[in-house]
Amino acid sequence: MFKRLFTVAGYTAISRVTGFLSNIVMAYVLGAGPMSDAFFVAFRLPNSFRGIFGEGAFNAAFLPRFTKVRTQEGPEAAARFANNVYSWQIAAQLVLLVIALVGMRYVVMALAPGFQRHPGQFELATALARIEFPYLIMTVSSVQLSAMLNAVGRFAAAAAWSILLNLTMIATLLLARWFPNAAYAAACGVFLGGVAQLAFISWAAARSHLRLRIRRPRWDAQIKEFLGALGTATFGSASVQIGLFIDTLISSLLPAGVLTAINYADRIDQLPLGVLGIALATVLLPEMSKRVALGDEAGARTSQNRSIAVGLFLTLPFAAAFIAVPQTIMRGVFAHGAFPVEAADISALALAGYGVGLPAFVLVRVLQATFYARHDTATPVRATWSAVAVNVGFKLLLVFGLHLGALGVALGTSFGSWANVSVLFWYARRRKLIEIDATLRHSLLPSVMGAAVTAAASLAGVMWAFTLVPAPGLWQRSSALALAIVLAGIGYGVVALVYRQRLPFARETRKA
Repeated sequence: MFKRLFTVAGYTAISRVTGFLSNIVMAYVLGAGPMSDAFFVAFRLPNSFRGIFGEGAFNAAFLPRFTKVRTQEGPEAAARFANNVYSWQIAAQLVLLVIALVGMRYVVMALAPGFQRHPGQFELATALARIEFPYLIMTVSSVQLSAMLNAVGRFAAAAAWSILLNLTMIATLLLARWFPNAAYAAACGVFLGGVAQLAFISWAAARSHLRLRIRRPRWDAQIKEFLGALGTATFGSASVQIGLFIDTLISSLLPAGVLTAINYADRIDQLPLGVLGIALATVLLPEMSKRVALGDEAGARTSQNRSIAVGLFLTLPFAAAFIAVPQTIMRGVFAHGAFPVEAADISALALAGYGVGLPAFVLVRVLQATFYARHDTATPVRATWSAVAVNVGFKLLLVFGLHLGALGVALGTSFGSWANVSVLFWYARRRKLIEIDATLRHSLLPSVMGAAVTAAASLAGVMWAFTLVPAPGLWQRSSALALAIVLAGIGYGVVALVYRQRLPFARETRKA
């Protein structure tokens, strides 16, 4: 399991690094203002629908059933099931695409009503959304092929295909002078990224003798069960996206540039979340699905405990750094070119707020696998809707009641995620689907120590940099970030070395 986990994490890390570089280029070229806000709102639409119909709901409904059919009935039966699912999915996506392109003006109006206060921003967001929305139909095809690859134990290509979107966006942004403006360049990068991703994952799947073909959709018992599970999971995924839509709506009512600042904070937060959370969920779901299908409940619980232990040990230090030195991170990374220091400081507030919920974001993905592996998509839906209620309630209080702005938006999201974790854990314990074992208990101390040392070391690095480079400016910001990263990395590494025998990696090595 850990070998597959590190494979997925490695490629996902490359994807996040290229995404990080894409964000730096975007901040340098687009800056923080009405034009960048318009791009992020336009990109929210295909991204949110991808969250609803893509990895979130689709994997939960499709992967365990595809694995079961392939295990019990063979590859040919699994291929027929996959093609039938794909045919239904493409039919639905084409209808959605036509509706979205025709009614895009009204969609943007509902999503970002504040844009109508700025001349030209609403029209720009609508035009960009029409360019970017076809990305959805390409990416959901890529998602199904990725799920099929994961089900047969091929994780590398499925983890690597998202890199191509970042590369195409970097390329088009660097060629921004050939477009009407930089926002159009970024939007075209999204569209071309979808084309490149689908071509790559189709090639990789074909090498593993996996293909998708459009057939006349057939209504049978398998598709009925799948669509029922997908509908339930979609309902849950929609609740997450509703929370994101509310984020966008609230941010559009704040001063120009705040929406962009929040998005860049979220991108930094997504670095550890994307690498660890997605990697853990990607590997854990097929692992647990296979064990549950074979009746190995004890093995399924063991895999989950190890995933939780790994998730906490690797994410708590990031959360500590985001809370301890958010200004250093955001100034050092983004305060260049058209992106001013003031916007970086707003992003820093949001990053600290997201840091509060970072461990919860990862734990949610791990705990959801408990239910998805058993074909239960309803329980995560109930937990997610509870989380959305908490999320929205806190946002309204923190943003409009206490006037915390970007910090309030991020904290609302974090509190909602912790509510989600609490509800999922309660359901799992009540049904005896999860049991905290010695591996998880032994890993808690090094996880907490790693977080504490990371926070202290990063603060020490910032203070040392201010002593070495007392004059404010680019060199001070860069040296502060570099020293914070180096000292935090050394401190965390020492903790990992001292407590190595208490970590699940060491236990896996001994067993091997």
